Amino acid sequence: MNDDELWAAIDGQRERLATFFDGLSAEEWSRPSLCDRWSVRDVAAHLTYAQITVPEIMLEVLRTRGSLYKSTIRRAQRPTGELVASIRGMIGSRKHVAVVTPRETLIDILVHSQDVAIPLGRPFDLDREAAVVAAGRAWELGYPFRARRRFKGRKLVATDADFVRGEGEPVERPIGELLLMITGRRIPTG
Repeated sequence: MNDDELWAAIDGQRERLATFFDGLSAEEWSRPSLCDRWSVRDVAAHLTYAQITVPEIMLEVLRTRGSLYKSTIRRAQRPTGELVASIRGMIGSRKHVAVVTPRETLIDILVHSQDVAIPLGRPFDLDREAAVVAAGRAWELGYPFRARRRFKGRKLVATDADFVRGEGEPVERPIGELLLMITGRRIPTG
């Protein structure tokens, strides 16, 4: 996937997610997400940081005494319309957090869309090609995912895309589930 395709995938996911958020009830905004201790609203607030500058990060850290968690919770107090408008306002921009690449931006938007959709029981399909790129990048990264270590002795095989990583006993799942597994999400069953 070249840079133009990568940013098109990020923009497409941002638009779909903003539209998804537009359709949520007040009760759904407060439900827990797959992110530990975060509600759906908190995840939306986190996504508004996708284009934050280093000085803005430093200011947020100072305001919350070094806690990015507290910073996100603080930002989540904004009106839902403002959170959604912020996500939608990033469409078309290639700006990203200074300490990550666009590939990590792709991981973030794809994984967090699932973090909110799955607990709400709302289907939210991922672009398979984008999910393959994101899963491959997440696999390569040591921190924060440590997937190669966590899946030592296992071979992750996508049942719906061209994606195979690792060696050993096969674990076969759709690419969206593999992406969530690689990034350390516990996928609810049943």
